[in-house]
Amino acid sequence: MRILNLGVALLAAVTVAGCATGQGAGDYQRTETRRVMSVRLGVIEGVRAVKLEGTKSPVGTIGGAAVGGIAGSTVGGGKGSAIGAVVGAVVGGLAGAAAEEGLTRSQGVEITLKMDNGELLAITQEDQGENFKPGERVRLLQDGRTTRVTR
Repeated sequence: MRILNLGVALLAAVTVAGCATGQGAGDYQRTETRRVMSVRLGVIEGVRAVKLEGTKSPVGTIGGAAVGGIAGSTVGGGKGSAIGAVVGAVVGGLAGAAAEEGLTRSQGVEITLKMDNGELLAITQEDQGENFKPGERVRLLQDGRTTRVTR
């Protein structure tokens, strides 16, 4: 039974980690291919580190509830086992949701740009080590839904 519980916990952790998607300048979704993006040029006015919250999908909650329910059902027998399963599922669901959010949380960067037309814009994206610096000339890519800053 312990091996089954460990297997379910491992499967839940892998599933949660697999749900993470990048939000950096170099991360593209498959649907973004072959789509026209407008390119504007500007200069970086400022850069600020930010934290990007993690995902909050049902995967972490469901995975945690399954693991907690299975673990809780091993406590006692009869009604005690049923109560343990319910309590384990609730606690596991809460823990799974928190774990998913924590595992998918990432560092971000807020980049303030002065565009060539004088407009000031701020764009937040995942920090992928680009080390943008004030005064640096960069490109702003936009397609109506997605905006990213690149060199």
